[in-house]
Amino acid sequence: QVQLVESGGGLVQAGGSLGLSCAASGRTFSDYAMGWFRQAPGKERDFVAGITWNGDSTYYADSVKGRFTISRDNAKKTVYLQMKRLKPEDTAVYYCAADPFIATMRSKLRSKYWGQGTQVTVSS
Repeated sequence: QVQLVESGGGLVQAGGSLGLSCAASGRTFSDYAMGWFRQAPGKERDFVAGITWNGDSTYYADSVKGRFTISRDNAKKTVYLQMKRLKPEDTAVYYCAADPFIATMRSKLRSKYWGQGTQVTVSS
């Protein structure tokens, strides 16, 4: 079992920045690829960003490429999402996810473990 707890959400003006963190506990953190998903009201959950177990490869949705950065610290069992130049359409609940395979998150939009989510609201 892996437990994931997100933090760092909040309200920010368009054009601003916000950082999210996800702390993991339980099984070996470095066994898992990590990802961030988001779900806006009335919409399906979408993949936002993912990172392989060792941080060598990162992946982003086209809508956030160049504005968001995912990173991880295996020693701290934490994954981060730095968000810049935020837009109102980035408003959503952001979920941290852990899965043995990055492809499961990217291609199948599934994950073995999920956090509870943190709200990000971008005002115009």
